Amino acid sequence: MAKSRKVKQIRLHREGTTTLWLGLGILVLTGILGFYCLMPLCAVGYLVLMGILIVAYGIIVNFFRCPLRIFPGDTSQVVVAPADGHVVVIEETEEPEYFGDKRLMISIFMSVTNVHANWFPVEGMVKMVKHHNGNFHKAWLPKASTENERSTVVIETPSGHDVLVRQVAGAVARRIVTYAKQGEECFIDEHMGFIKFGSRVDVYLPLDSEVCVTLHQATSGNGTVIARLHPKTADKGNNA
Repeated sequence: MAKSRKVKQIRLHREGTTTLWLGLGILVLTGILGFYCLMPLCAVGYLVLMGILIVAYGIIVNFFRCPLRIFPGDTSQVVVAPADGHVVVIEETEEPEYFGDKRLMISIFMSVTNVHANWFPVEGMVKMVKHHNGNFHKAWLPKASTENERSTVVIETPSGHDVLVRQVAGAVARRIVTYAKQGEECFIDEHMGFIKFGSRVDVYLPLDSEVCVTLHQATSGNGTVIARLHPKTADKGNNA
């Protein structure tokens, strides 16, 4: 499959446009009102308040960063981290939604300080995209993968593997955005979606996949190789 890299350099993610402008407006308005109302009464209090607001806004700006990342090297049989964060699960588990059998699951938890753009972990054809409403348990709990609000994407790689990627909302995250479209080609280096304010991404792989990360290891989205697919394995999951 010919590879087309159409990744544009974006300094801040478009999902944060409204939030960032609103936050900047509140920061500026509070600064002006505080300067005339609070500053004459308590200069220290005004400076502390503004310091807290500036730090908070800086955290939000950091959250919506959208770094340009190009994976260096051959992408064949490679599974890259779909998100910045830490590996919280590496285990064999049942995947009932699509495969109906055991798979190797690698889960990455994103804190509020991480970039929250999500990348495609493999290249291929998008076979399924499905959104599920659900609860908002803490994202690192095992039941979050099946009970929380989530979005499931299944990708068939050029070598015939089916790889399932699941964006999972957390206790704070309330919005999952998925850009993947059924029937379209997808490539490593491209964004699959975005999750706001702390959550996780699960990747389900064939059982014989070679794991390349360890538990609690930090990951860089589209940079860290989390697994390698066995070249002779082909998955035949049934789409329910």
